[in-house]
Amino acid sequence: MRVGDGGRHTLHTTATEFLQNNQPDWTDSMHQVREAISKICRKYPDEYWLDKDDKHEFPLDLHRDLAKDGWLGICMPQEYGGSELGISEAAVMMQTISESGSGMSGASSVHMNIFGLEPVVKFGTAEQKERILVPLIQGKEKSCFGVTEPNAGLDTLRLQSSAKKQGDKYVLNGSKIWTSTAQIAEKILILVRTTPLDQVSKPTQGLSLFYTDLDRSVVQVTEIPKLGRAAVDSNVIFFENWEVPGAELIGEEGNGFKMIMYGMNAERILIGAEALGLGFAALRRAAIYAQERTVFNRPIGKNQGIQHPLAESWMKLEAARLMLYLAARLYDQGHSTGEYANTAKYLAAEAAFEACERAVLTHGGMGYAKEYHVERYLREAMLPRLAPVSREMILNYIGERVLGLAKSY
Repeated sequence: MRVGDGGRHTLHTTATEFLQNNQPDWTDSMHQVREAISKICRKYPDEYWLDKDDKHEFPLDLHRDLAKDGWLGICMPQEYGGSELGISEAAVMMQTISESGSGMSGASSVHMNIFGLEPVVKFGTAEQKERILVPLIQGKEKSCFGVTEPNAGLDTLRLQSSAKKQGDKYVLNGSKIWTSTAQIAEKILILVRTTPLDQVSKPTQGLSLFYTDLDRSVVQVTEIPKLGRAAVDSNVIFFENWEVPGAELIGEEGNGFKMIMYGMNAERILIGAEALGLGFAALRRAAIYAQERTVFNRPIGKNQGIQHPLAESWMKLEAARLMLYLAARLYDQGHSTGEYANTAKYLAAEAAFEACERAVLTHGGMGYAKEYHVERYLREAMLPRLAPVSREMILNYIGERVLGLAKSY
């Protein structure tokens, strides 16, 4: 509570308000991002996202609107058309997109733009930055990220895709899995091994990063049918004798793992923000329904069996939100360790999943119907619990790095 003008007022707007913008801990810049993104998202209601989910259609119109207003370069350098804002503002953007009702589908449609190209920003040449970043920020090109492999999973250092240098080019062979947006992307940022694992002194060595055309004459892209987020495709890609110009190597050969690790904490924060948005969207729908739905001559929200779980979910979401924006602020200040980013992602994903489940239960049988949207939220809420790192690996990290316990895997 705060005191002002002789009265006491709540700091937080009611959770039934659409994309409220009264978070007392946010900066003016964060509030401005929230307001601007909210105006765009209002054009795309839940019915739009239900249609995209049903048809498995990529939301190109949202992508175009965000590009038109310059938001696809929110963290990119100004000299290439970006806004050069921090992860704090980017997290607000991604939370807002998700919270509008788009969930992980809307957020994932632009996720790669927000921080996926940070290795290029950090380690690319001036020529590469101009060639790569400008069309991406303008929305003229779309990109995907190929890291995870079928036989390696989270053990990135054991990936088997290879690149062999032949003259002024590299020849790539292998496969990737869970590569998002590969159905519509023109470009790919891909991590492969340029030096075999048995020829390096440490597993972190010998991995290289390339940004190149997704050449469909030699790259087979196969969509994976999946639980949720159907508007944004996930794929297995297989490539054989794929020739990539040497000029498309990012940074030094063999140093790719270090480059992708640079953005890992940022990715966890952004995924956590997207999960938060989904949780708040579910809670909003549940609270409104609980006010309007009458059973036994009383609104169901008057029953503590409905009211208390929703109240608890708001508290858990808000606690996760505070942790997440602390993690974002620390990241923007230059802190590189991952305890807060990992914790924020974990807490946000768990709180969001619980809120989405409770939203379905609040709706009763109608929660199972697509027209009320909460079943879509619940399906999508599983994703941030699994990616980009599992709950168990986060617990391992905290156990080892914070509690000083022995490595368990």
